[in-house]
Amino acid sequence: ERAMAQWRELVATIERCGGAVEVVPQRADAPDMVYAMNLGLGLVREDGTEHVVMSHMRYAERRMETLTAQPWFERSGRSTSYVGRDGVGAHLEAGDVFAWGDALVAGYGPRTEELALKHLATDLDVRVRGVRITHPAMYHLDLAFCPLDGRRAMVAPGAFDDASAATLLELVPEPLVLTDDEALSTFCANSIVIGRTVVMPAGSPDRVKAQLVEWDFEVVEVDVSEFHKGGGSIRCLTNPVDVRLGRDVPLVLGGEVVVPPLD
Repeated sequence: ERAMAQWRELVATIERCGGAVEVVPQRADAPDMVYAMNLGLGLVREDGTEHVVMSHMRYAERRMETLTAQPWFERSGRSTSYVGRDGVGAHLEAGDVFAWGDALVAGYGPRTEELALKHLATDLDVRVRGVRITHPAMYHLDLAFCPLDGRRAMVAPGAFDDASAATLLELVPEPLVLTDDEALSTFCANSIVIGRTVVMPAGSPDRVKAQLVEWDFEVVEVDVSEFHKGGGSIRCLTNPVDVRLGRDVPLVLGGEVVVPPLD
């Protein structure tokens, strides 16, 4: 009951901040499906058409989610593709991929395989910059990287090998550098941005919130502590479907977010 109340409050908060919410039906045999970020990578192509590259989960316990999500995306007017499926081919999980500038930044290691990045670049005809995740607890990029606008992002360098950490810090003109403790104890990087509002998990570090306010963002906190027990937070619970290269504002005003319910 507490988890359901927290989920409903997150949906209400997104809508109050100007985002639109679409809901994918929950499978009874897929308890992790509520972490909607990993259903697939949604992008708007240059010609304006919407496309989703479906995730190919590393662990079989989550692969049935695409059996529901892929037809739902198709029915909602979005084309779909795969870089691997049914346990065959490269593993790709959408929580590892962000648009940044004119390219995609993709984490690989714990969940997504490096080979998937090559397939993704070919499938979408885009440049993909790979960063190697080495921290076992920050198994998706969205636990260590959160784009805020065209110049700023939260970055937890400790999630990556030295070369990849340096690459990310060079890509972001004004990084908000997180310690491992800040990233892991509150999941503060696992936030979403709606216009100039950052929706963050409750209890995010005061230092981080103060910097966001100094950069003229409004900070809104939501208690999703029940979902932290499963290893995900606000970004994991949502999925942007209107991302364009050149900007990654995960939930733009009037944008859409895909959130599966628990019931």
